This record gives sequence, structure tokens and C-alpha cells, in this order.
Amino acid sequence: MLLDLGTGVRALGDVLQRGAVLGGEPLEITALLTHLHWDHVIGLPFFVPAQRQGGTFTVYGPRQEGPTLPEMIDKMVKPPFFPVGVDQMPGTFDFVEVGDDDLAVGPAKVRVREIPHVGTTLGFRVEAGGASVAYLSDHQQPTDGVGVAVGALELCDGADLVIHDAQYTTAEFEAKSTWGHCTVDYALRVAAEAGAKTLALFHHDPTHDDDQVDTMLERALDLPDARRLDGIIAAAEGLTLELGPA
Repeated sequence: MLLDLGTGVRALGDVLQRGAVLGGEPLEITALLTHLHWDHVIGLPFFVPAQRQGGTFTVYGPRQEGPTLPEMIDKMVKPPFFPVGVDQMPGTFDFVEVGDDDLAVGPAKVRVREIPHVGTTLGFRVEAGGASVAYLSDHQQPTDGVGVAVGALELCDGADLVIHDAQYTTAEFEAKSTWGHCTVDYALRVAAEAGAKTLALFHHDPTHDDDQVDTMLERALDLPDARRLDGIIAAAEGLTLELGPA
């Protein structure tokens, strides 16, 4: 199961493809797509396992106003933007529109809720193996910093891990308060108010280097709400976490 289809799926696809070739079985992949901004879909045409003959790729994404989700994907993955369209790839693709729904994906339970952002955007909660993960990649903080959307709280309620937008410092948010993201302070507030256990700061600003991200993590750890959580980390490429029943 994949959370969004950014550039990370390129490297993941290489790893999965090697395993599939050795095992000889086509892969069945499910992706939970929050929204259609480029940074969340750009990896789709480069995800090799989805292009393998016999492979199946199911993408759950937000309902669109006007053209449907599969129609929008077709507009994005086709010449002149990419050499071939999705319908020319050998794998089987199924794009499924969802809103405030509850799904079963294999043994996992998936809760879907709309989240405030720029354009229709979803957040997800995945429960499997006695653990729960909430994923709110892009979340518009209220300009006054007060209140949390009911859907966000439903996703994060008691979650073992909350992966949450924490793009801006307070000063940056003042200049970009309508850009669809939030501060470290607000991400921590969401997790703490929902009674979550661990918060992973996510959706780092592309202008921030590792030192800046570390500084933002240090700020989060010093905030009063930090004492209400078991832990706070900064998401990083290649990071692996193991979750299980308490």
C-alpha cells in the first residue's frame, strides 16, 4: 500500500520489481492518493511494477468537480507531458473516487476524510496488524490557528503514528497563510488534541535543509503539547518505523 505517488515511488518500484521478478508473480498495488497536485502524482508513470504485464494497480483518490479522477489522470499522463498514456501501459489500472468513506483494502481498514487544503484533498487512516497510522500530508491551518477540522480529528484519534503536514515556521505561515499548509505548532496541536501517540513532521518545505528541519523538530519538542505525546520525529527519506499492538 502506497501513500501518494510522489518521486519516492520510483526507487520503491525498483525494489519491488526485483522481488517480483525473483518471485515470478505480478504485483498487486494499492495507492491512497490525497490530491492531484504535481508533487503527489509525478511518480505514477515511473512506477515500474504498475507497468508490468499482469500487474494490477488500484488508486483511491478524491472525487473531482467536472472531469472524473481517471479522466484527470489521463490528462496528466499522456503526450506531450509523457511519451505514453496510462491506457498504453501493460498493467491494469483502476482509479476509484472516494470521499468520506470507510474501505477495506486486503486485511487493512482504511478511513477516508476530506481535509482542508487548496482543492479537494483527502486524509487517510490505515489500521492493520493492531496498529493505526494517520496520513495528513497537506492540511490548511486556520489563519487564527484555532480549531481542528472534525475529519482530521477522526483520522488521528488515538493513532499510533500521525504523519502530518508541518511545512512552515510561524513566520513563514504569516506570509503564506492561504497556501494550504501549516506550522509545526499546529501539527502538534492536531496530534495532541486527537490523543495520538507519535507525530512525524512531514511535507518539509523544499527550501529547508536538514539543519532547518532539525531546528523545527527541536521547537516541536519544546512546545507544551509535546508532553502529551509519546514521541515526535521528523520524517526523512529512507526512514523505517515498526508499529504493532501495544
